[in-house]
Amino acid sequence: MLRGRKCLVTGAASGIGLAVARRAAADGAELVLTDIDADGLDRAAAELRAGGGRVCAVRALDLANYEAVRSFADDVHAAHDSLDVVMNVAGISVWGAVERLEHRHWQRAVDVNLMGPIHVIECFIPPMVRAGRGGHLVNVSSAAGLFGLPWHAAYSASKFGLRGVSEVLRYDLARHRIGVSLVCPGAVDTPLVDGVEIVGVDANDRQLRRLKARFRRFAVSPEKVADDIVRAVAANRYLVLTSLDVRLGHWLQRKFALPYELAMRQLNDRLHALPSVSRLEENKCRDA
Repeated sequence: MLRGRKCLVTGAASGIGLAVARRAAADGAELVLTDIDADGLDRAAAELRAGGGRVCAVRALDLANYEAVRSFADDVHAAHDSLDVVMNVAGISVWGAVERLEHRHWQRAVDVNLMGPIHVIECFIPPMVRAGRGGHLVNVSSAAGLFGLPWHAAYSASKFGLRGVSEVLRYDLARHRIGVSLVCPGAVDTPLVDGVEIVGVDANDRQLRRLKARFRRFAVSPEKVADDIVRAVAANRYLVLTSLDVRLGHWLQRKFALPYELAMRQLNDRLHALPSVSRLEENKCRDA
């Protein structure tokens, strides 16, 4: 499916990005890899090369930095010409009630999850258009790009935005034979599960640990998501829902608005029952 095709994967050091890079390498793709984690990216590139994968270019950078993305794109195009497949996988998770979120949380979510993919699109898609060979663009959004999940305001701002960009480009790029896939994963067992920042909630709280454990029980593997992505590229499929929970939720959202709204309210109530850091501090003061 990807044999001989030059393929950019962002977020390639871990999680879905690494799983996609492994899957693409197994298919014979020529890989261009990036991630903000320099050490993790070096390990990933070494692993892929040791397994026979063709890794053409590797650079650690912050996708929120347009100049860094532009410099990388210029170097890649000078050495390898335009790409065939561009996969925007990298992202961060920031959750929190709106009264706890600070401006920096909103800014970073939008900078990385929305402007990062836009920077990649700006720098890599026009050369693909000019080359006239067709190609494919993959944007990894989230279930939070489909649903109004509680405490996801900043995260959803970025993921709904990426969904909108994808919807437009789906039609804009069709005339150039460039397909677009919008991937909306639900629960996926990646390092983000442990690293997710929930503003104002104690990371060691027992209820939160139980929620994470339950999340993992229902989560699919990054490898399953990677398989779905590569199949979507091969089939030129636009909307990719990677698990039954997301497909069911998307169906309920469109067909049964009231049960969907009740489910969202119940989930919101459960999350707001988690003890905040401020409440924990108040309890400690009383105990003292």
